[in-house]
Amino acid sequence: MGILNVTPDSFSDGGRYVDLESAIDHGHLMVKDGAGIIDVGGESTRPGAQPVSVDEELARVIPVLKAFRDLQVPVSVDTRRPQVMRAALDAGASMINDVQALGQAGALDAVAEGDCAVCLMHMKGSPSDMQSAPHYDDVVGEVRDFLAARVAAAVRAGIARERLLIDPGFGFGKNAAHNLELLRRLPELVSLGLPVLAGWSRKSTLGEITGHPPAGRVAASIAAALLALVGGARVLRVHDVRETQDAVLFWEAWSRA
Repeated sequence: MGILNVTPDSFSDGGRYVDLESAIDHGHLMVKDGAGIIDVGGESTRPGAQPVSVDEELARVIPVLKAFRDLQVPVSVDTRRPQVMRAALDAGASMINDVQALGQAGALDAVAEGDCAVCLMHMKGSPSDMQSAPHYDDVVGEVRDFLAARVAAAVRAGIARERLLIDPGFGFGKNAAHNLELLRRLPELVSLGLPVLAGWSRKSTLGEITGHPPAGRVAASIAAALLALVGGARVLRVHDVRETQDAVLFWEAWSRA
């Protein structure tokens, strides 16, 4: 899953793809480099980010979706707002990727009517406060129970399990120790029986470990992605598609040898 942030303030690539032409070009480049899904985001969810208006998010996302109607791979929209979900699906999105796991009022109904894929993510708190001393007694158990509950809520709302993915939310209301524990025990989330999405790309935990700024975390991002793959993840959400794809191709060749 290639990340396409059409925002001015995302932590790694904010401002690079805010104009339509550059966003379209980058999306096509990621597909050429091996992305199987493009994930378009119109609101930053980095730590400390403040929400934008629905109208602003729609203005950023919908023109990109319309331009991607002929894209060779499915397009996902990273949003937590029911209004944006409905508009995105009408504009051709195939997937909704929600950091609040369809927690906003109306979100379940917004996606239940169609047949799109849905990714339910765990986040403790909100982007503006999620990194303020997050605490867990058992981070893996609590994340697993939350995701299981949201899956059950989605199914009750009429969303078939076959449409669902789950995401532990690395870096969303979790410190470095929490993130590493979730990665080490990822098979416990895989045991829920749904595809797991892992988003480690350029995250701050990698910066804490390596001392590098976001642009310098490519190698660490790939290492984390491969460990997630070994742990059972089936979707890797990344900025650096070509480099990650090369690593995955080698891992697959090694696995078959």
